[in-house]
Amino acid sequence: MNPLHRRLSGFALVLLLLGGCVYMPETTTRYDPKCGVYEKKMTMQPYQIGSLMGCRDEGCVSGLVAAGAVSAASAVITGSVVLVGNVAYWLEKQGQCLNPPPQSDSPPPAQ
Repeated sequence: MNPLHRRLSGFALVLLLLGGCVYMPETTTRYDPKCGVYEKKMTMQPYQIGSLMGCRDEGCVSGLVAAGAVSAASAVITGSVVLVGNVAYWLEKQGQCLNPPPQSDSPPPAQ
């Protein structure tokens, strides 16, 4: 195997491992008893969308490159959305938590 084929094979293997995943933002909500508010938090969740097992020809390499590019782009975009969302949720909580209510043993009813 010549060096170019070896390099392409290694690159294709890396993309194969990344290529079947996209990242999506997920929001969770929990009650904060100190402030008496529900706070939200966003995280990145990977989702597998497909598999390209059994790739052997050059046409397959271009498919792997495209899948890797989609995976990387979804990670960057989702990471940006999660960052901005978490800042917005933090600011919202700070605005609601200016006058914390008196402590109680049970949380208020779910929203």
